[in-house]
Amino acid sequence: MLSKKIESLLNKQVELEASSSQYYLAMASWAQIKGYNGVSSFLYKHSDEERMHMLKLIDYINERGGHGLVPTLKAPPKEFKNVQHIFEQILTHEIAVSNEINKLVEQCLAGKDYTTHNFLQWYVSEQIEEESLARTLLDKLNLIGNDKGGMYLFDRDLGTLETEHDKKK
Repeated sequence: MLSKKIESLLNKQVELEASSSQYYLAMASWAQIKGYNGVSSFLYKHSDEERMHMLKLIDYINERGGHGLVPTLKAPPKEFKNVQHIFEQILTHEIAVSNEINKLVEQCLAGKDYTTHNFLQWYVSEQIEEESLARTLLDKLNLIGNDKGGMYLFDRDLGTLETEHDKKK
């Protein structure tokens, strides 16, 4: 059985994962209308992954006797400066998500909720991967700079990048 405190914190994480999904969905739509089909494809998949993370949390809360709540979300931005800026925002966002998960893990340990602590280890590992991927892609964009040919190849290659969602199919 979840404590009310942990249930509340998990529901905050549900909201963060849902917001992440919407944020990446907005980025994907922007990239698509700007002609970045590979970036768009990657971000649509990433949005789906974040939604799956949200659903996994809701399921866990419900299975542990709590109530997983569907959050009301603020609208994400509609416009983005450029692809480089999108990936800078993704890295910043993923670091913030990691920090929130770490706070949640800390509260589980403080409350001796070892079951939820164990459940959250998947999220801890996932965030390491998310941050690493964002850093790698940002490094590639920094190498490309203003080279249009490089950006073309980056966009093309990103569209073929296998994601966690693809691996589960």
